Amino acid sequence: MNAIKLSPTTRSERVYVAGHSGMVGSAIVRALKQRGNVEIITRTHAELDLTCQADVRSFFQAEAPAHVYLAAAKVGGIHANNTYPAEFIYQNLMIEANVVHEAWRAGIQRLMFLGSSCIYPRLASQPMAEEALLTGTLEPTNEPYAVAKIAGIKLCESYNRQYGTDYRSVMPTNLYGPGDNYHPENSHVIPALIRRFHEAKLARSSSVVIWGTGAPRREFLYVDDMAAACIHVMNLDQSVYNACTQPRLSHINLGTGEDLPIRELAQLIGEVVGYTGKIEFDSAKPDGAPRKLLNVSRLQGLGWRAQVGLQHGLTMVYQDYVSTLQRANG
Repeated sequence: MNAIKLSPTTRSERVYVAGHSGMVGSAIVRALKQRGNVEIITRTHAELDLTCQADVRSFFQAEAPAHVYLAAAKVGGIHANNTYPAEFIYQNLMIEANVVHEAWRAGIQRLMFLGSSCIYPRLASQPMAEEALLTGTLEPTNEPYAVAKIAGIKLCESYNRQYGTDYRSVMPTNLYGPGDNYHPENSHVIPALIRRFHEAKLARSSSVVIWGTGAPRREFLYVDDMAAACIHVMNLDQSVYNACTQPRLSHINLGTGEDLPIRELAQLIGEVVGYTGKIEFDSAKPDGAPRKLLNVSRLQGLGWRAQVGLQHGLTMVYQDYVSTLQRANG
């Protein structure tokens, strides 16, 4: 790990984190604060609409950050992706196109784009290596979102090729952690299950019904691990980053390299929450992709490995969820 060459840092480096209020962006902000010597620039959606090119242009011209972390995105689970496909593709395409283009116009040399493991084909060989990109049909339930994220990778690569910028892309696996979205319909699997089991425990429900068969396997990365990996990759010397990637295959997978069936995940969350009832599965509901395990050999070769185990991470997340409810209820 010590052999990996990092780029030199400047004093009080100005860094813009797009999407700082979300789970991913807030984790990056936490990690940057721990690193120190960084002046973090943020804007709420009310202050800056990233889908408006003129507003993004004015922002970059005024602030001129040295680095940009593009964590802003419209995200959601299977239900949300199926219900709002136009919103998912339009908003994500507009955000990334505006931020990447206007960062280049403002002379910002280094940017990190955060994508998702859903960019890979539905039936990609497991574990999914970076080379699997664009080799097959995408998972239909989140295709619009995936297409937008693929476009983000290609935006970064195209600006690098034509303009000599240093725009990097990372593809995190399924993320969870403090600040997650616990909406009953539009959340991802871990926050959805935490909320469902917690409410079932309080109501003393005899059973909890979960979408799908429980057979699909998923990989999960604690969001603060993800943030640490992002900063590690962002601060690699450009020669190191270029040596492990290709101009048209430049993204890096972020994950643990381990997965488990949704059925086992549900049982584990039930134990963490303290729910003792029966867990049932509704096979009439969609499963999504059968497996989504990332090949993280490229990331590990660059000197980084995940630190937070799943059970420990789930315990911390549940404690955060309960604390959030307590604060909301006064």
